[in-house]
Amino acid sequence: MDGAQLWQTLIQGVVQGITEFLPISSDGHLVIVGRLLERWFGTSSSGQQTMQLVIGLHLGTLLATASIYRRELWSLRHRYRLLAAIILGTIPAGVIGVLFKDWFEQTMSSPLFAGVGLLVTAVFLLAGQRMESNLLELDQVSLRQALIIGSFQALAILPGVSRSGSTIASGLMVGMTRRAATTFSFLLSIPAVGGAVLLESIDILRGQSGGLAIGQLLFGAAISFAVGVVSLRFLIRIVSLRKLHWFAYYCLLLGTIVTAWQLCP
Repeated sequence: MDGAQLWQTLIQGVVQGITEFLPISSDGHLVIVGRLLERWFGTSSSGQQTMQLVIGLHLGTLLATASIYRRELWSLRHRYRLLAAIILGTIPAGVIGVLFKDWFEQTMSSPLFAGVGLLVTAVFLLAGQRMESNLLELDQVSLRQALIIGSFQALAILPGVSRSGSTIASGLMVGMTRRAATTFSFLLSIPAVGGAVLLESIDILRGQSGGLAIGQLLFGAAISFAVGVVSLRFLIRIVSLRKLHWFAYYCLLLGTIVTAWQLCP
């Protein structure tokens, strides 16, 4: 890993650690920041390389999620209804991710997709906060509601559409409390992100890493883990204070700027 790769991975690890948990789309920011860094350093990456770096960074934030919610994860051995809801909610993203994997790799190099996705995220966040009723606790989520939230998570495979934003917002829409919606969102992320990391890791071990060194991926994962722990704790507080609209306005502004940048030469 040369100096340019080191700095690019370091910056993207910090970006991933912050944006994976804040509802502003980590993938969207990685696409945008990655394109800007390529221009700055005079490098270029294929869609496959970008996707693999994204997966490596997601490994770090996956471990951060497991660390913060380790008690809830351990308690699932006795909470069968919640466990079933998480499994069912994971299915939509798993099916769509496997069927359209190659196409999603192509979108990971497109800032235009990221810009439009950020606009979609802004709509989700505003709708979720407006429609919240704060009725259901975590163990009260039904299988139907879990499937709805999981369907929103499937949309977040697209860059710019925030996974945490779409699942927290949809959790609020179906009646969950803010704390329950946030917790369910990140419990739901573990099998979805873990599955994506596993599939990409298999390709890397088979020698299909697209030129990225394993050391570069692990370095990015370590950075995103450290930053992610702090970021997730911050998000939990922000959601409890009913401040999702802050992030909606940010997504609206950035999405508009990036979309205009891509459409106007």
